[in-house]
Amino acid sequence: MSSSPNSSSSSKEAPAHVSRLDWVMDVPCPVDFVLGTSTVRVRECVEFVPNAIVRLRQAAGSDLEVRVGGVPIATGEVVIVDENVGLRLSRILPPGRTESL
Repeated sequence: MSSSPNSSSSSKEAPAHVSRLDWVMDVPCPVDFVLGTSTVRVRECVEFVPNAIVRLRQAAGSDLEVRVGGVPIATGEVVIVDENVGLRLSRILPPGRTESL
């Protein structure tokens, strides 16, 4: 007796509990931790030198913004764990929200 490729008795078929999109969970995507933002003219950019100060829109002590693929998804605060720097998430932004720091 032969079984068709779509038969539920096929040994190569994924279990019912595994989503067909599970493979997407392992696709790398860029994650940015944004300390702050600013707008400067190109003229100012080409004049940057070491030790120059660029003023940011955010106040000192503000939460950092977490962006995945350029989309803001959370905010958090910088933490030091042993000798490593990390981010403690303090707020998850609702889907579709375009809020920026």
